[in-house]
Amino acid sequence: MSAVLPGDLHAQSNAPGGADNTDKSGAGVRTGPPRKGTCRMFETPLIERFSRVHFTTPFIFWLPVVFYLGYISLSGGMSIAPFVGLILAGILVWTLAEYVLHRWVFHYMGPRPWQRRMQFIIHGVHHDFPNDADRLVMPIGASLPMGAVFYILFRLIAGPEYCNPFFMGFGLGYLAYDGLHYAVHHFRMSSGIGKWLKRYHMIHHHTGVEARWGVSSPLWDYIFGTAGDGAK
Repeated sequence: MSAVLPGDLHAQSNAPGGADNTDKSGAGVRTGPPRKGTCRMFETPLIERFSRVHFTTPFIFWLPVVFYLGYISLSGGMSIAPFVGLILAGILVWTLAEYVLHRWVFHYMGPRPWQRRMQFIIHGVHHDFPNDADRLVMPIGASLPMGAVFYILFRLIAGPEYCNPFFMGFGLGYLAYDGLHYAVHHFRMSSGIGKWLKRYHMIHHHTGVEARWGVSSPLWDYIFGTAGDGAK
């Protein structure tokens, strides 16, 4: 079995016309405008298969986990008020994590070819093919280790009693992010807030502005002054 290396990146477009839409320098990043369709990122078929995920997968996996953590907390004697408060605190911390990850991790473009390839794999492919339904929510292979790291961190900071409801809120915030992100790209948003969030995110995608990093909430964009011009 071949190793998973940046060199395994293929990124051949399967959009109408079938043209290759990658940087000819070998960096694996787009040089043209966003395209319809999808692309093949990996030459190895198994790796390519697991780079794609149905949008319901995070909910099927993570909802039982977070509700089980809530059950542990309530069955262990935690009263409703701190339980709800810790869930809300977890949701708030997720919105900050979402902002930080999107702004400084997903969009980090290092100078070396392997760094540019990694950025394409992690997030650049979504900007190149923003309506590719199979590469919009986070694969379990990425969200599971990331979730484990956050859970261990929260447990070390808050202890086991407070960690579980806090992580429940954090996980629900993450699922809201994945669900809303899929919805603004693929659903007709009929409500006022839905239309606003869709327009907010599309400006991030299609204007070239280095702003509007929040997807599920614009809160931290307003706090850090990255909502862009004319954010309404």
